[in-house]
Amino acid sequence: MTIDKRSWIRWLAMLPLAACLGAQAQTAPAAAPAAPIPGAIQVISFGGGFNLPLWAAKEQGFFKRHGIEVQHTITADSKQVFSGLMAGQYHVAITALDNILAYQEGQGEVKFDPPSDFFGFMGSDDGFLSLVAAPEVKSFADLKGKTISVDAMSNGFSFALRDMLARNGIKESDVQWARAGGTDRRFAALMEGQHAATMLRAPFDLQAKNRGFNQLATTRSTIGNYMGIVGATRRSWAASNEAQVVSFIRAYRDAIRWLKAPENRPQAQALLMKYVPNMSAQIAAQSCDLLLYPQSGFFSDVQLDDKGIQAVMDLRSKLGDSGQKLNDASKYVDKRYWQKAMQP
Repeated sequence: MTIDKRSWIRWLAMLPLAACLGAQAQTAPAAAPAAPIPGAIQVISFGGGFNLPLWAAKEQGFFKRHGIEVQHTITADSKQVFSGLMAGQYHVAITALDNILAYQEGQGEVKFDPPSDFFGFMGSDDGFLSLVAAPEVKSFADLKGKTISVDAMSNGFSFALRDMLARNGIKESDVQWARAGGTDRRFAALMEGQHAATMLRAPFDLQAKNRGFNQLATTRSTIGNYMGIVGATRRSWAASNEAQVVSFIRAYRDAIRWLKAPENRPQAQALLMKYVPNMSAQIAAQSCDLLLYPQSGFFSDVQLDDKGIQAVMDLRSKLGDSGQKLNDASKYVDKRYWQKAMQP
């Protein structure tokens, strides 16, 4: 049966969220939200070891050194992130740049009135994205007829996944789709055998490979430059809190530079083991090798990569619901805050 793109995306949006994390999940069970700390920047992100710069900035005092306090919340899915930003519950999100494009183009899962004013103000990394499959799935061809999980079909990394499949001869109609929430939840569902494959960020891909799961491809190997994760906020909040945005960028940058210093590697690994339940010393070491690699790890200057931004725009132009060609990066990013943060 052939389903047109709009009908298919609407159908996906109606699917129930996947089951909660299983016993083998590498993230902590959901906890009641902490009471907001007065004056703190409320930051929200998905769970996982890719929060290492946030943890380092807190533990090593970089946030405090730059005059800010940060309270960090782990989200269940992108709806919580962007609804919370619009409501003022959160101030900053560490999220996929494509999420920003989706909401600014009215293609996100939540429709806002008045329209959203999200933008990216710094870059974190290229996403460290891998398509990881169950042990019995050894090639793209083996995915035919199987179920692949995503956070949401209309935003996030699903476009990179769909492009990856197309490049390897797999049509969207060749597989079944399940909506399973953020990376930590998709990882848990994959480990439990609920789905045959999903897109994972490091270190979840490493954890999966160590359990016999197969890495079929990476965005780096298929797409090249890709602007994965950014620091994002609302333009209205940033305009009224410029000093806090600049200080956040500086603290995040300083944390990454500290993490990448070879002499700090033991402390970096210890942070992963502290904040990611059941993280072994072996996986922590492998994760740091990947996340802190000088050429392809976290961006040392937290820059917004122009080629990577263009790649994200090209994918949404090709696969987005509107079919509109996106070519104005200024609708989704603003480098002024980063430029001020890089000044002495």
